[in-house]
Amino acid sequence: MSNTARAATQFDEVIDRHGTHSSKWDLMEPIYGVPAADGIAMWVADMDFRPPHCVQEALEGMLGHGVYGYYGDDASYRAAICWWMQNRHNWQVDPAAIFTVHGLVNGTALCVDAFTEAGDGVVLMTPVYHAFARVIKAAGREVIECQLALENGRYQMDFDAWDAQLAALSGRAKMIILCSPHNPGGRVWSRAELEGVAALARKHDLVLVSDEIHHDIVFAGNTHTPMALIEGIEDRLVMMSATTKTFNIAGSHTGNVIIADAKLRARFAGRMAALGMSPNSFGLAMTEAAYSPAGAAWVDDLVAYLDGNRAVFDAGIAGIAGLASMPLEATYLAWVDFSGTGMETAEYTRRVEKDARIAANHGPTFGAGGEGHMRFNLATPRVLVEQAVARLAQAYGDLQ
Repeated sequence: MSNTARAATQFDEVIDRHGTHSSKWDLMEPIYGVPAADGIAMWVADMDFRPPHCVQEALEGMLGHGVYGYYGDDASYRAAICWWMQNRHNWQVDPAAIFTVHGLVNGTALCVDAFTEAGDGVVLMTPVYHAFARVIKAAGREVIECQLALENGRYQMDFDAWDAQLAALSGRAKMIILCSPHNPGGRVWSRAELEGVAALARKHDLVLVSDEIHHDIVFAGNTHTPMALIEGIEDRLVMMSATTKTFNIAGSHTGNVIIADAKLRARFAGRMAALGMSPNSFGLAMTEAAYSPAGAAWVDDLVAYLDGNRAVFDAGIAGIAGLASMPLEATYLAWVDFSGTGMETAEYTRRVEKDARIAANHGPTFGAGGEGHMRFNLATPRVLVEQAVARLAQAYGDLQ
């Protein structure tokens, strides 16, 4: 059976998540006014699929044992992470370089805390995942927005503009956060682009934090390169990865900060110790189970299914006058440009939320460059993607 055929049998089931404390489904009405009765939740970046059976089995084993004490001897957990990175990403990780954090938003916050001081600037390439700016501001640091260039419907890095922008700050910036693959644009950055980011970080003496949480969800024709494989950046590089997006176990709040450089590692370890942080045993068990041959086979099926959802969604959006979906190279998050409608933000969002009854993320929350856009989560059974594009076509039918 092909990946596509297997995927259809696994991911077509519509699982009712209402009333399960799902932020994605139970909060769409109070936040967006999209009715729970027949609304489609396409905002929070989790999937509407069960994780692979190997993850379920690991949890069942813990439940069967029935004693939930402190987790010790994490050698097999670290080995699973190293195995995955080597086999899926050609990246050799030192087990001693791995820190476990409570998800990558927490990991980002810890990096800001460990490697910057109050008032320092932290660079974001916007539009980008909105939680970055939230934790930077909450920590009393300055968000510096280096805006991506939009060329032929695709984001590009504007190194000349960014170099000039950072030079004018006279060293106020201390860190740069890279989202790779990019959320919300779905770009898989080329090796040349990553080398450009590394050069920018070196020139302006920035700690480079690379959030690669979406690195396993990459579509055919694109190759993700871990920033750790770029030469000459190890002394300032912090890598972040997680099973949570890949395997739909975000509720475990488990992620990894991986630091090869001994000095950076010591600083990060110091902050972890000062905050008394230790991992969740359920998250460690799920991670170890997911990073396995069985988990890898499931991911291959998942990507095949998501590719089908991408094709359905893009075809639907292409048929609606004034709307354009950015070509999706990775992630399950579609970035749709509404500027062609000529509508103000309030009007095009009203049509999505009130007429189409879809909850989607508002573009401006992703920072400069997000204006005129909305983000749609495609990691849901295909029938819901089909319903969503049909509703959008009807909501904008007067433009045809």
